[in-house]
Amino acid sequence: MARDCGRVYLVGAGPGDPGLLTVRALQLLQQPDVVVFDRLVSSQILDLIPAGVSRIDAGKRHGHHAMPQDQINELLVRLARSGRRVVRLKGGDPFIFGRGSEEALYLRRHGIEFEVVPGITAAAACSAYAGVPLTHRGLSRGVRLVTGHFRNDEPIDLDWQALADPQATLVIYMGLANLDRLCQGLLAAGRASSTPAMAIQNGTTAEQRQLTATLGELPRAVRQARLGAPLLVVIGETVALAEQLQWFHPEAIDEEAVHVAPDLSARG
Repeated sequence: MARDCGRVYLVGAGPGDPGLLTVRALQLLQQPDVVVFDRLVSSQILDLIPAGVSRIDAGKRHGHHAMPQDQINELLVRLARSGRRVVRLKGGDPFIFGRGSEEALYLRRHGIEFEVVPGITAAAACSAYAGVPLTHRGLSRGVRLVTGHFRNDEPIDLDWQALADPQATLVIYMGLANLDRLCQGLLAAGRASSTPAMAIQNGTTAEQRQLTATLGELPRAVRQARLGAPLLVVIGETVALAEQLQWFHPEAIDEEAVHVAPDLSARG
């Protein structure tokens, strides 16, 4: 590989709150040549990128792609081969429903060096900000993470029996469009209609909204509240603890209270 070839950093930006960025992620954001970012990266995090750094919006949302995945892959290779230091900035964690592994494999096949910087995934952060522990002794012995949106809008095909385990907490990413089908599949597999459930929109940010309902009533409740994407769904007995564990109040956030970024100038 040519000595002057650049490197790509697949960086997890976390769920939205810039205070949840890792030190490594913040360090890399302060020194890139170009940042290729997704829709789920919050504006507060994008504001941490120094002025003058090139930014490329590769944002994807249901039914609309600013840039198809194959073009993103090609773009990363092209930028790296031009000798640039590329930060590929993704919401959450690059390797949890973030297609980071697909991009890493493409980079490897084309001889491009890369580094993966984990981020706090929405399942951990948004549930915590909503007062929901994913595990709790006597209530939940495990956690299952699934996506509610399949590639190319393929029909949802999940192991419903496994997901209906009453001793596990189920977290569904990108489930808004197929919420009725998801809940129906769980109910048909034996998950109780009375199971506590929560929907969280824009978790960890000043725009966070959430509601609790039973599994059987969740789709109707989400429609009535007009919750939108990005939406995370948590289903399981631990959701009932939110009434006691709620601590985050978005309306109390002082917009002037900016998370101060330390000077992390060392290049890695």
